[in-house]
Amino acid sequence: MSSQQNVTMPSKYDPQATEAKWYSYWVENKFFEAEGEGAKTPYTVVIPPPNVTGRLHLGHAWDTTLQDILIRTKRMQGYDALWLPGMDHAGIATQAKVEGKLKEEGISRHDLGREAFLEKSWEWKEEYASFIRDQWAKMGLSLDYSRERFTLDSGLSDAVREVFVRMYEEGLIYRGEYIINWDPSTQTALSDIEVVYEEVKGAFYHMRYPMADGDGAIEVATTRPETMLGDTAVAVHPDDDRYRHLIGRTVKLPIVGREIPVVADDYVDMDFGSGAVKITPAHDPNDFEIGTRHDLERVLVMDESGTMNSSAAHYEGMDRFDCRKAIVKDLQEEGILFDIEDHEHSVGHSERSGAVVEPYLSTQWFVKMGPLAEQAIELQQQENKVHFVPDRFEKTYMHWIENIRDWCISRQLWWGHRIPAWYHKETGELYVGRGEPEDPENWEQDEDVLDTWFSSALWPFSTLGWPEEEAEDFQRYYPTDALVTGYDIIYFWVARMIFQGRHFTEERPFKDVLIHGLVRDAEGRKMSKSLGNGVDPMDVIDRYGADALRFFLSTGTTPGNDLRFHWEKVEANWNFGNKIWNASRFALMNMDGITYEEIDISGQKTIADEWILTRLDDTIEHVTKYIDAYEFGEVGRALYNFIWDDFCDWYIEMAKLPLNGEDDAAKHTTRSILAYVLDRTMRLLHPFMPFITEEVWQHLPHEGETITRAPWPKPSGQGSRTSVEDMQLLQEIIRSVRNTRAELNVPMSREITLFLNAGSSAVEAQLLRGQSYLDKFCNPSELRIGTGLEAPEKSMSSVLSGVELYMPLEGLLDLDAEIKRLEDEKKRLDGEVTRVQKKLANEGFTAKAPAHVVEEEREKERDYTEQREKVSARLEELKN
Repeated sequence: MSSQQNVTMPSKYDPQATEAKWYSYWVENKFFEAEGEGAKTPYTVVIPPPNVTGRLHLGHAWDTTLQDILIRTKRMQGYDALWLPGMDHAGIATQAKVEGKLKEEGISRHDLGREAFLEKSWEWKEEYASFIRDQWAKMGLSLDYSRERFTLDSGLSDAVREVFVRMYEEGLIYRGEYIINWDPSTQTALSDIEVVYEEVKGAFYHMRYPMADGDGAIEVATTRPETMLGDTAVAVHPDDDRYRHLIGRTVKLPIVGREIPVVADDYVDMDFGSGAVKITPAHDPNDFEIGTRHDLERVLVMDESGTMNSSAAHYEGMDRFDCRKAIVKDLQEEGILFDIEDHEHSVGHSERSGAVVEPYLSTQWFVKMGPLAEQAIELQQQENKVHFVPDRFEKTYMHWIENIRDWCISRQLWWGHRIPAWYHKETGELYVGRGEPEDPENWEQDEDVLDTWFSSALWPFSTLGWPEEEAEDFQRYYPTDALVTGYDIIYFWVARMIFQGRHFTEERPFKDVLIHGLVRDAEGRKMSKSLGNGVDPMDVIDRYGADALRFFLSTGTTPGNDLRFHWEKVEANWNFGNKIWNASRFALMNMDGITYEEIDISGQKTIADEWILTRLDDTIEHVTKYIDAYEFGEVGRALYNFIWDDFCDWYIEMAKLPLNGEDDAAKHTTRSILAYVLDRTMRLLHPFMPFITEEVWQHLPHEGETITRAPWPKPSGQGSRTSVEDMQLLQEIIRSVRNTRAELNVPMSREITLFLNAGSSAVEAQLLRGQSYLDKFCNPSELRIGTGLEAPEKSMSSVLSGVELYMPLEGLLDLDAEIKRLEDEKKRLDGEVTRVQKKLANEGFTAKAPAHVVEEEREKERDYTEQREKVSARLEELKN
């Protein structure tokens, strides 16, 4: 690109046209691609792969914006920055979507068969992957598309098989019968963290099971009476004197008529309920453990769809909840069920389908988590541990790891990584391997697929070429540097990546984990379809542009906390973009065609010149420090204050003095500083607002093809601390004069007399150095600067830092009329203060009114009192 700037910037900024133009330019020129070799230090981020189940939401937009800020910054800082994109096959979720689409056509996956169904699933994946890439582009994400991965691509599938086989050979993966979480809707197993618990109004059903010998009964209770058909024992505590004589005897199971034993087990809580517990080993995880200890039969009474089976007596074929109603009625009629107690309790629901989860006896594949958890815990005790930001989330992670249970990894689905296990058709022998057995015709592969999170857990290293240890990208870019994700998937994903990364690479998978919260609506509610409060990030971009959305998302909260979405705040950031555009346009129109080579900031500088260069140096240091600390909200404040307040509102206005003057050297220095500061400012802002900064930068005199590869700014050292002190004083005086003019309704165009009484000769020297700015921005007909100046009669005064400001009122306003107006205003405010104080003194009001109403009245009292004090002070000044 030319070093001569193009000054023909349009009068208005058009985000949509600009954003489409620059993204295609960046991608076509491969500016986002990592170099893969050379002396640069690598910096790696892998994207949390979105599910190919639909379009991206605001949470994705927030998550990816933070990652893009990191990558763009590091790229500009001279790192070989890799941001690896990819997507997740999302087994249960995607299969449910595809099956739903087939259902609309009147067919099921079973009608199609496995292979044809998988073809349909791949078609779905391609369609939604295209949608996601389009959204990434609209967000302006600087992804290295040449390295894009998918959790079901051939390379990642190789990694999944390798991990499964190795873990099986190490005894870390096993197959066994166990109580698992079962989703009767999707008919698949779920891991513990795929179950969402909700408080549900239910009941405790109290029953008396008769002793088989007819000698009395024993009282038990349940929240799920339909499972009592699978009871195989009643348990009591061995030290419970009430039941010690019953241990070893049998009770007769109502309805079924089967005799079941009374067993003693320490698990039973003697002080809860009757102290006796019915045991259903096939339908409760705790009962399963008790049943294993006592060698009890495991009787399943329902099938995989939640329908009662042949072991459920005459209830066979009924839905589990219909069976509950029927069995309660029958037990009441038999006199077995004697009390129904209302009971609100926590019930597990499938995260994906919403169905009530059934604890269900099933043969599944599991990961033995104990040894892996030990390795992960040990890692966190080392210096090169995974650093959580904020660090409080390390406790969340450690609590789960320290209390982890074995992980059920098999899913009864077709879409996913099929388990690399085969069963011999005749002998039933099990074979686990990286490929098919030598005589595949005699073997049948396991029908199940692996939990989606099994492949996602390998994401940081499988995407870089592992298990090929010598893979160039794996050698260069692993371990990765930062992971950005929400606190809601610390258990699902972050923990699993850590223990798998530690086990298979002997490294932490990432150095830092930046945790953010959830995007909520303006009222703090979670966004959901049921509430209708969701916001599509693409709609926001269509309205205000990606830069406005990105700046809002990245600077609107602190790490780890939720973010409330406000359209007004996005609009404010759109206004910020327009402010940048207009300031840049003015600067360019006054640069007189200066080239990059002609820029020289070393000449004789004004106070404003030295001040803006000092403020720029400070901003560079602050922004760099805060990005390194992931404090993006602080970065946003530093940039916003510098650009809007310092550069736009102050420096550009002050730059007009030399630009409109006759000193050519001063003009050239000012033009150079305008170009230099605007260039560095655009670079600092670029990671946050990439589109407008590229557009402005390309109009500026510059070196290089794109701002995405421009070096990160460093302090110039061309300013001075003296200029900062001078400017602070000048700004304070100018603001005071403007405020007084506003209070007196005296326009800026009208000249005033201004006295500045300096508290010392040093302050007097400061004022004299800045006199040209005071003349320009205060518009005095007479300006007196000195020490020991007397206050004129009838003047407005302000006491500032080291100086007293006097503005004589003679000729500016009708004093008598102004005093009368202020006295009337004070009388009105006296009445308001008295009224609100009486209201607050009324205990009937403060005790009965809602808290927010009372607080509103207190706020009114504070506001009216403050206004009255200001009016009283102004009256005092005018009367003396």
